[in-house]
Amino acid sequence: MSNTNFPRMHVSLYVSDLAATVNFYNTFFGQPASKVKKGYAKYELSNPGLIISFIENEERVQSNFGHLGIQVESKEAMESKLKIAREQGIVSLEEIGVSCCYAVQDKFWATDPDGVQWEVYYFHEDSEFNDPKYVGEEANACCTPEEKPKIQITEINNASCEPGSGCC
Repeated sequence: MSNTNFPRMHVSLYVSDLAATVNFYNTFFGQPASKVKKGYAKYELSNPGLIISFIENEERVQSNFGHLGIQVESKEAMESKLKIAREQGIVSLEEIGVSCCYAVQDKFWATDPDGVQWEVYYFHEDSEFNDPKYVGEEANACCTPEEKPKIQITEINNASCEPGSGCC
């Protein structure tokens, strides 16, 4: 197979209420949809390279498929996105300095009108520890949050949480 470059990823999701979805994603992506038609909306993002479309079809909306995520390049970028999301009231959970999927991360979650969870995160470093809340039987997928109260932002040190350290 030749070395193929895929410049943008495309995702298509079924939604139950297109107007509510467009309102959410205009805020979440910080830009209006590039195309809106009866029962359809599309966003074309250059950073990250993503084309995402929404098709209004309530019968085909699926839950519990996992989550979608966007990695940002700096702690400052994550904090900036978090500030905007807070101001718009779309943050469902904040997690700072967590060890999830064997990586230390700062992140926040936003949940769209149909329950699709988006993780916006900054990767600090790999970790040999995965917070137990992400591996228990009650967890649907790694890093998929349960609806919990927001936690306060704190500075993280260079050491990751180790089992039994009391930091998690």
